[in-house]
Amino acid sequence: MPPLAASSLRFILASLVLVVWLYRSGRMKGLLALNIWQLVGMGCASTVGVLGYSVFFLLSLKSLPSGKAAMVVALNPVLTMFFAVLLFRESVNWVMGTGVVLAVTGALYALTDGSLNSLQPGQSGMGELLLLGCAGCWVAYTLIGRMVLATVDSLTTTTVTSAIGAVLLFISSMVLEGPAAWKGLLDAPAGAWLSIVALALGATAAAYAWYLNGVKVLGAGSAAAYMSLVPLFGILFSSLWLGESLTVSLLSGAALAISGMLLMNFGRLRMARGSDRPPVN
Repeated sequence: MPPLAASSLRFILASLVLVVWLYRSGRMKGLLALNIWQLVGMGCASTVGVLGYSVFFLLSLKSLPSGKAAMVVALNPVLTMFFAVLLFRESVNWVMGTGVVLAVTGALYALTDGSLNSLQPGQSGMGELLLLGCAGCWVAYTLIGRMVLATVDSLTTTTVTSAIGAVLLFISSMVLEGPAAWKGLLDAPAGAWLSIVALALGATAAAYAWYLNGVKVLGAGSAAAYMSLVPLFGILFSSLWLGESLTVSLLSGAALAISGMLLMNFGRLRMARGSDRPPVN
């Protein structure tokens, strides 16, 4: 499937599922009551978190292997926590910070097959710059989402941002790929269509809604820390579904990343119980 057309189709299907979910949960009135500033905020979140992230990631795959491209996810927690503390004064103690560093280190160790030297920029550096664009887009999506979630629930926010993102991706596909790309979708095999449906239901509708709910409940920094586990699950599922080999570095990195997540949550619980005072901002 053409990448932008497939991405647009993914978010179109996800939007339909989310609208049904919103209706079944009795929140359609809230959707109709959104004001202009809330819609502007969701439009900005869609631009960076759906359109921007998709385009940057697809372009980076032209100059980098997919394994290295997946490492961008490991950058998100540190950047998000930094800006969440800087912009929103979210409380972070040293235990939480140490946990995030361990989780990111474990993810990078697993993804580089135990050789962190592979993180050095390539000759041209264009692929790495595009990955930094990916990271910037996701951080911006999380932080903008945090502002929107102050007045809108996570399911409504996800529904609107997905719908706007689908429209933006459709326009981009028509401009860059042309109408022929959409005609070509009809020739795609059944497996590709099943994959799109799976992406729409699981990796978009459910995942985006649950992620924004996590941002609302835990804060942007703590919620984003869980993103460090995404590359590890990707490699593990690749081993189970695609027959790719499991390595010692993968298992070691996974153990380190999971330990970091447990440490971060322990630090958050300590802060919530008042046994560890947050730093003075």
